[in-house]
Amino acid sequence: MSDTSPPSAKTRARPAVLSITEAAAARLHEILSQQEAGAAVRLGVANGGCAGMSYTMEYTNEIAPLDTVVEEKGVRVVIDSKALLFLLGTEMDFKEDKLAAQFVFNNPNQVSACGCGESVSLVPADASAVGDA
Repeated sequence: MSDTSPPSAKTRARPAVLSITEAAAARLHEILSQQEAGAAVRLGVANGGCAGMSYTMEYTNEIAPLDTVVEEKGVRVVIDSKALLFLLGTEMDFKEDKLAAQFVFNNPNQVSACGCGESVSLVPADASAVGDA
């Protein structure tokens, strides 16, 4: 008797696009609760700063067809399609101390940062790491 089931598809573990720490999720809950229902944070990167690039964050209610949506710990972060390879594998955290409170990105694609911490130098991740969507 022969097996007529289709061959199994090759599967490959895809790296997480973005992970969100408890501290970042708590802060996102706090700031998103002040926005209209369905709001999310759009995360991206932009050219500029002394190191070449900077992280961008803004409120959004729109998700473009090529955007990646990360829903974790009850919050939603939309990643701009142009930023995906620069953010692949990033951990989003939130740090507070006596002088500052800010989101911090622990990004394996970051090769350097400026002294003031406002801009970074990023290289895109290998596109094959994303796999077939």
